[in-house]
Amino acid sequence: MKFTLLLAAASIALAAPGTKLRARDTSPLVPRSARRAKYSSHPNQRLVSLDSTTDKNDQYSGNWAGAVQIGSGYNKVKGTITVPEVSGASGAAASAWVGIDGDTCQTAILQTGISFYADGSFDAWYEWIPDYAYSFSNFDVSVGDQIYMEVDASSKTKGVAILQNLSTGQKVTHSFTNTPSTLCETNAEWIVEAFQEGGSQVDLANFGTVTFTGASASGSRGTTGPSGAQIIDISPDGGNTVQAVGSITSNSVTVKYVGN
Repeated sequence: MKFTLLLAAASIALAAPGTKLRARDTSPLVPRSARRAKYSSHPNQRLVSLDSTTDKNDQYSGNWAGAVQIGSGYNKVKGTITVPEVSGASGAAASAWVGIDGDTCQTAILQTGISFYADGSFDAWYEWIPDYAYSFSNFDVSVGDQIYMEVDASSKTKGVAILQNLSTGQKVTHSFTNTPSTLCETNAEWIVEAFQEGGSQVDLANFGTVTFTGASASGSRGTTGPSGAQIIDISPDGGNTVQAVGSITSNSVTVKYVGN
């Protein structure tokens, strides 16, 4: 038997009017669409469901699926995904990323990842909430590529985002020095998200299955994998309809699309 509890999410400041994304790279598959304006991730819109028949803490979210470690002192998160083939209605999309904060700490997220669209195009990006996401230049992404992702915070207001295409050898980094918020370092996550674009949440594309392998988080208390992390499923209505489900092993996080 399950029950749900709506958790109130703290509001976050939006980037100042006129903030611009860098011009996004042309995908090797499909030319970039002009709709890629003011892309942003968003803190976890969380609903919690406790399953009384198991010890599992099953969480539902309006926008995240995957796993979140909750603790203290997290300053590095990493994992590797295989870029999925995506389908769906026009405008449908999703993003896969690793990050620090954004769940119990709603005021900041340091993150990097890949967005994939139903039209077959991709974006590689970095972001420090509440600023918008910015594209990496000269980083090509194709279906089947293995993408290593890492965020590393040298302090609560400085850090670096790293993406490496293990299939092509390309590697890009971005150093954050003038950041818009202060990390709490209480969350480490591996997430597939129905993100915000142009002020609205995108329809979740069918991304099949995305698995973060070699998933780990480290910091002042050492290094941990996903074991014991809170598993999150995307549901627009508190669990009655589930769109994507998360699962974990000792060193991986898997997110599976299950439909609308």
